[in-house]
Amino acid sequence: MGLKKILDNMKPAFQEGGKLSAFGSLFDAAETFFYVPNETAKVHGAQIHDAIDSKRSIFFVVIALLPALVFGMYNIGLQHNIAVGCCTDDVLGCFLYGLAAMLPKIVVSYAVGLGIEVAIAQCKKEEVHEGFFVTGILIPMIVPVNCPLWILAVATAFAVVFAKEVFGGTGMNIFNPALVTRAFLFFAYPSMMSGDKVWVNENYMDCINGTIDGYSAATPLGQLGAGEAVTCSPMDTIIGTIPGSIGETSVIAIGIGALILIWAGIASWKIIVSTFVGGALMAYLLRYDGAQNFEWWEQLTVGGFAFGAVFMATDPVTAARTECGKYIYGFLIGVMAIIIRVLNPGFPEGMMLAILLMNVFAPLIDYCFVQSNINKRAKRAAK
Repeated sequence: MGLKKILDNMKPAFQEGGKLSAFGSLFDAAETFFYVPNETAKVHGAQIHDAIDSKRSIFFVVIALLPALVFGMYNIGLQHNIAVGCCTDDVLGCFLYGLAAMLPKIVVSYAVGLGIEVAIAQCKKEEVHEGFFVTGILIPMIVPVNCPLWILAVATAFAVVFAKEVFGGTGMNIFNPALVTRAFLFFAYPSMMSGDKVWVNENYMDCINGTIDGYSAATPLGQLGAGEAVTCSPMDTIIGTIPGSIGETSVIAIGIGALILIWAGIASWKIIVSTFVGGALMAYLLRYDGAQNFEWWEQLTVGGFAFGAVFMATDPVTAARTECGKYIYGFLIGVMAIIIRVLNPGFPEGMMLAILLMNVFAPLIDYCFVQSNINKRAKRAAK
């Protein structure tokens, strides 16, 4: 109650006509972060009420992302220690090293993205949309750890402005902003998004051989794209102790996040399951001949397939919304991701392009099912 009283006393200064009205949107964002707004809809007619508003739903997604984020930080330190020949048994040391590498990226992502959203909200005299709380943590998790901060800032700004705000903000965009960030990086700075390098601090002293300036380690998808045999074991790809983007390596951590989202009723299990079914079917049909030690099901455990299926494909704004349409939407994402991976060596990671493509077709899928239901009801009514 003490915090609520403080906020109530501060509120007049941030309202229109107050001394700090220029920061009204920022105050509203902070207030609704802690407390559910007490305003009610003015529209007449039936209303559906839920105990969880959109901000609370967003925080559930952030919580679901934490297992993959924490493991990704540990894996950064682990891959670094492997590179320089240091002890790999120091779990805390590996995590702290990864935390130091990740924290600047998270800060830059939120500072740039939220800064733009607050400025636009204030100009439009609207509240700050809460969607970037998820996007801001997703962006650092789907880029290579060696991505420079200035490039990350440029890509984040591009995604917020051109993939979100020009469409009207949260709930109006047709493309997933985090994936637009990755796509921008992929096409504008391809050398930074090749996915075949593990970042190593240039000033870090090798425990044995002195200073190391850089270290390259091929990811499983990089090896497959080059027609090479995959060197990591299936268990490594499931646990996540392999090179790759920060949040995409551990299937176990991603699975924990999936259970949280499904339990909370936020993510559609229909999209997740159908994505894996579509990917499994196409991976089986397009098995690699040049990598005999890589089974078709491992396509679902490497790269961003699992992460995309759980956290990207299920985005309620850009995904299909009809119940039957969700099956088609997810299935086609899985199919397209594997087709792009296998048939186009220039795009070893096909999940990003597959989801963005299906973002375009999601409204059409929904339209077809809605229209089909309308036609069926019209025929029944005519009898």
